[in-house]
Amino acid sequence: MTDRELQAGPDDVGTRIDRFIAGRLDELSRAQVQRLIDEGAVRIGDQPVSKASLTVEEGHCIVITVARRPATTALQAEAIPLDVIYEDEAIAIINKPAGMVMHPAPGHPTGTLVHALLHRFGDRLTAIADASRPGIVHRLDRGTSGVVAVALTDHAHRELARQFAERLVRKEYLALVYGAPEDPTGTVDVPLGRDPKDRKRISTRARNAREAITDWRCIERMPGFGLIEARPRTGRTHQIRVHLAHLRHPIVGDTDYAGRQWRGITEGRIRSAVANFPRPALHARRLAFEHPVTGESVTFEVPLADDILELLGTLRDWRDTG
Repeated sequence: MTDRELQAGPDDVGTRIDRFIAGRLDELSRAQVQRLIDEGAVRIGDQPVSKASLTVEEGHCIVITVARRPATTALQAEAIPLDVIYEDEAIAIINKPAGMVMHPAPGHPTGTLVHALLHRFGDRLTAIADASRPGIVHRLDRGTSGVVAVALTDHAHRELARQFAERLVRKEYLALVYGAPEDPTGTVDVPLGRDPKDRKRISTRARNAREAITDWRCIERMPGFGLIEARPRTGRTHQIRVHLAHLRHPIVGDTDYAGRQWRGITEGRIRSAVANFPRPALHARRLAFEHPVTGESVTFEVPLADDILELLGTLRDWRDTG
């Protein structure tokens, strides 16, 4: 068993305690927090919390007791190749390919990053709160490629989760978008939440939207397209995809938020290349944080995925040859 301790500040006043804990501890979902509350594993001081709807007050010291669970109890390792760009005793850094799901979920019981991690690291992986997500402290969408940090110890898991929750981790993405913003840089500060009409989608018009902020800059322009560097300050689901769509520059290949914008392209070769791009052209390029053991500032970067590079090459040739 291990205790996690959270301190409520002035910005947290009035927040439901289950939402507050899930927002601070990336490894716990709200449903898991609610189960912990039902089990008496969440306390304010020495008093167990009796209901998930309790609202937080400034100065509350909230203690969550979670079990250290072996990662291999319910999952089978799978010999899936992994591009491990860094590894030590506490963390591993993975270059995740597009198309790989992070962890088991409905419709994806096998073939995930977790199954590959179990094969590569075996008993080194543990799951602090959820045996189906060993090592996972943050997530990339299935269609997003790029750098992912994995925790190999309980201490590393807790420390990385804290840094993500406190917005200390610096993340940088590249996105190929329709059109190019007139301004060279900007910030999207628009709250996000589940679309009330389609729970699989994220919306800027959700009733219970949460703060979401993305800084961006346009680093390359091509006729009808732009290459955007996005730096999210928060970590909401689909944040970059929805924020860029909000700017009216949705990501190429993003069928959820861009639709079929390729239909307006008159050049046949370009229209075909864009229409057939099989996933959102979004890549997690860089991740920087403090090493959970040494405290050293570390930065990890992976090159742009080959499929986006190929499409960029096609668009650049079209731009340069007129």
